[in-house]
Amino acid sequence: MIRMSRTLWALAIAIMPALASAQGFDTRATAAWVYDQSTETVLLAKNADQPLPPASMSKLMTLYMAFEAVANGTLEIDQELPVSQHAMDYGGSSMFLRAGERVRVEDLLRGVIVLSGNDASAVLAEALSDDGTEATFARQMTQKARSMGMNNSTFLNSNGWPAAGHEMSMHDLGILANRIILDFPTFYPLFAETEFLFDNRVPSNTQNRNPILGLGIGADGLKTGHTQEAGYGLVGSAKQGDRRIIFVITGLDTAQARRDESERIVNWAFRQFVEAEVTAEGTQVAEADVWMGELPSVGLRMAHDISLLLPLDESESLNAEAVYNSPVEAPVAEGQVLGEVVITRTGLPEIRVPLIAMTDIAPGGFGIRLQTAASVLISRFGPAIGLGDVATIDTVPDGA
Repeated sequence: MIRMSRTLWALAIAIMPALASAQGFDTRATAAWVYDQSTETVLLAKNADQPLPPASMSKLMTLYMAFEAVANGTLEIDQELPVSQHAMDYGGSSMFLRAGERVRVEDLLRGVIVLSGNDASAVLAEALSDDGTEATFARQMTQKARSMGMNNSTFLNSNGWPAAGHEMSMHDLGILANRIILDFPTFYPLFAETEFLFDNRVPSNTQNRNPILGLGIGADGLKTGHTQEAGYGLVGSAKQGDRRIIFVITGLDTAQARRDESERIVNWAFRQFVEAEVTAEGTQVAEADVWMGELPSVGLRMAHDISLLLPLDESESLNAEAVYNSPVEAPVAEGQVLGEVVITRTGLPEIRVPLIAMTDIAPGGFGIRLQTAASVLISRFGPAIGLGDVATIDTVPDGA
């Protein structure tokens, strides 16, 4: 078989005016990761796989495991959990829980999400721990993270309290945010709540710390973080129309810088990119010859619809190339993978989509096989030998 490569100019027709470099955005964050969820496109990665102190953003891992526990029945949403002295003793952001009292799981979840309560995180951790301790739960968090593909995350506590070796990468935090949104749609609206007053306990402690909620840019989550070591960070998400952006930033100097940079990223991601359908699922994009088949060729189409996120400013073209083997030996089954379309865009990840057969091709009968054999002979020896010719070979007599 010969590996065929064909440039598919038709894929680039009338779907976008131009392309831009996604790397043209210069974020002030020390590390960042920006992702378009609908097209699964990474728009920006800056030091994205470097493990860094995540501060309270690591509470998202505790929340994920708590959501999972409620979903599988390990915890009940109305269940009341005991507050330990260890949980109460945490400083920093707090629900102001008291040792010995019992608090509903739903209130604890809101306490973590809206109030960023270190104490609430510890209560959930102790309830979900194999031995009732936060330290063991932190090891469970690390194991869970590894199973989710978060290989640059190590947890030493449930809430991001400063501890040497407690680290996450911005990419890992993005993976986690994406999973929360996809896996727990019933819980996700909690992240958009701007206020939670627990038990009328501390009226001054009711506001969600997420600075982009309410800015009118579609923001609806997820979690801030701040320590002296980490700086100011945010795991954010915003939805406009059918598109959702997830972004993670860290290392900003002030809360105002965090807010400004978050808004700037959201506006850039939505305004500088457009989603466009490249080709419909049933469109033939190439054709492969068939060896010994009842038909001489088979049409090839992409295995599924594909929409791409395309930048708007520079004048470069989308490049799409069909790569496949030809000829293909019969029989061929409809839907059989015979190659792939490779799509490249300036500054954005390469995309590969399987090429599949559009129809069944059965093996040819005796006549087809005879004709093919004749064609092979002609190609090897030239037209001097045909079906009606007799070839003779002179021999040398014995003893000559």
